[in-house]
Amino acid sequence: QVQLVESGGGLVQPGDSLRLSCVASGRNLSAYGVGWFRQVPGKEREFVAAMRRGFDNGYYGNAVKGRFTIFRENAENTVYLQMNKMKSWDTAVYYCAAKGGDNAYYLNRASEYESWGQGTQVTVSS
Repeated sequence: QVQLVESGGGLVQPGDSLRLSCVASGRNLSAYGVGWFRQVPGKEREFVAAMRRGFDNGYYGNAVKGRFTIFRENAENTVYLQMNKMKSWDTAVYYCAAKGGDNAYYLNRASEYESWGQGTQVTVSS
């Protein structure tokens, strides 16, 4: 099992940018599909972005499409989430996740991922 640690959350204003990092240890992250999810109190965990093992193209939830970008730096064993033109409703705890094994899976479903980070708080407010 791969261990994941997110960082980079904080307070930003609407329209600002923020980059989240997820550092993996214990395994090579290039062997895993990776994803970002977010959650606010009282709501289910929401799909944000994901990338399959062996591919460099990302998939995005409708709420963030065109504003957020997921990318890997395999040499650093790290996956990033670049967030641009942030909105107040982007406020949430953001989690990174990893899925090993079979590369055919529903990448927008949290239940597909076996490894999760601890979460990092992102707040967008004026």
